[in-house]
Amino acid sequence: MADEGARRRLVAADEQDDDTSAMVALRPQTLTEYDVGQGRLIEGLRVAITAARQREDVLDHVLLDGPPGLGKTTLAHIIANEMGGEFRMHSGPALERASDLVGLLTNLGRGDIMFIDEIHRLPSVVEEYLYSAMEDFRIDFVVDSGPYAKTIPLELEQFTLVGATTRAGLLTPPLRNRFGIFHHLDFYTPEQLVKIVHRSALILEVELQPEGAGQIACRSRGTPRVVNRLLRRVRDYAQIMGDGRIDGAIATEAMEALGVDEQGLDDLDRKYLLALIDYYHGGPAGVTAIAATLNEETDTLEDVVEPYLLKIGFVIRTPRGRMATKRAYAHLGISGPAPEPPGAQVNLPLQ
Repeated sequence: MADEGARRRLVAADEQDDDTSAMVALRPQTLTEYDVGQGRLIEGLRVAITAARQREDVLDHVLLDGPPGLGKTTLAHIIANEMGGEFRMHSGPALERASDLVGLLTNLGRGDIMFIDEIHRLPSVVEEYLYSAMEDFRIDFVVDSGPYAKTIPLELEQFTLVGATTRAGLLTPPLRNRFGIFHHLDFYTPEQLVKIVHRSALILEVELQPEGAGQIACRSRGTPRVVNRLLRRVRDYAQIMGDGRIDGAIATEAMEALGVDEQGLDDLDRKYLLALIDYYHGGPAGVTAIAATLNEETDTLEDVVEPYLLKIGFVIRTPRGRMATKRAYAHLGISGPAPEPPGAQVNLPLQ
């Protein structure tokens, strides 16, 4: 499915199996260290955290929304560090039963931070138990059923729930309305990614020259997780194929060897565009038809490939399907299609 496709891709923003230990070392620990990008978000969190600490109160529940790889998990760790609470990390799909959630909530201490990633994927029966836990810090747990049903009230310590989602529109209104602080994370600019990759290079003790940093940053799809992953791969290439220093030339060679072009596109991105242009004359074409042509899952294209192509203007969505833009043709070095005669209709697969 989409997750399998993401794990195979160097430029995928989703967390991969070999990212965990490396990313922890590069992760900022405080708001002061998190000084690149997301300025309004950081300032808002700084005010809320400072005010809560002065009152010796618990921070309001926080909802972080944005594409993967932009730092939602990092911000949850920072909130825990700044508030001095213990950090408990969980995943929405993993909480399958209400009893799972009840056990986790009753073990929280005052001021602890409970982080739920992909919170929009919580089962409805689990989500309903969160309502009273977030609002009243209590749970009415029902045991048995029918005439033997009993309600056991459980009082909870005041805690902060930090929810992260890549699809805020899928959150139910009752859950969304119980968050007191809501922030959206945006993609980073190449200039901001240059600062991030320089900081990571210092931590990794890699000699990184400005030209090399620029090459890595411009191919990182606006995502810090990708820029750090590419830095590690370029570091390996420079160690074996060069003298260990990363300059513009060695970074470019490494990226070409890895199949990542100057726009951050990899083989799957280019195959998608070429299929849309070659087989469907640039579109419109339905994503199901494109997926069948590429022998890929539809979810992989919709969740992993298309968001970035849409962001950089290589693909547009129309009521009839996907269409490649002039930018995509120019990037691939392909001449644009001839204009259609007035009234012409193209019978292409629809979504």
